Amino acid sequence: MIYAENVFVCIVAPLIVSIFFTKGSARRFCIFLTLGIFMCLLAAYINSYLLVVTGYSVKQAAICVTPISEELMKLLPLVFYFLVFEPDDDGVIMAAVAIGVGFATFENCCYMLDAGAADFTTIMIRGFAVGIMHTLCTLAVALIIVLFGKYHRLMPVIFIGVLAASVTCHAIYNMLVSVAGPPQYIGYGLPMATLIIVLLYIQRRKLRGSR
Repeated sequence: MIYAENVFVCIVAPLIVSIFFTKGSARRFCIFLTLGIFMCLLAAYINSYLLVVTGYSVKQAAICVTPISEELMKLLPLVFYFLVFEPDDDGVIMAAVAIGVGFATFENCCYMLDAGAADFTTIMIRGFAVGIMHTLCTLAVALIIVLFGKYHRLMPVIFIGVLAASVTCHAIYNMLVSVAGPPQYIGYGLPMATLIIVLLYIQRRKLRGSR
């Protein structure tokens, strides 16, 4: 048994201190990183509750329940920031990356405490795969918001659409890694392949903007 609240305090305490000594984008990144960690803790409570209510096994819940709750928790602070503070495109992307990284960091720490850290290979694979997956799902949401944010009347539909897309990607990843053998390897490799595509897209977008 792990005490997620204790882990939360240990990770968040120095981040909160750093907020008072940083400015500008560095401070915003620390704030959203902390929010991502908090949202992961909140999602853990919700997942535990839904696991009891639905009667699903842990494997079933990982495919059918946790992608919805976790992606929704990551989306909420991003949407609030976008609607209330109206940041520029880089600000939205920065917030999404920080939330995704914070969420993945806390989830990996809890997993390591629960399953142990003796197998370095497993920890490395999970660390990069989960870290990339959570960050990319949130980043994909941010990119869609940036692309279609000017269509204010369509924003409710856009938010529902990006949530559905991120939930689907998350569920596919969980489904693949839950099956031993080739599907698991494909699942671990999927976030990395997606990362390459996203980086190429961002680079192409920067090149267009510089012309």
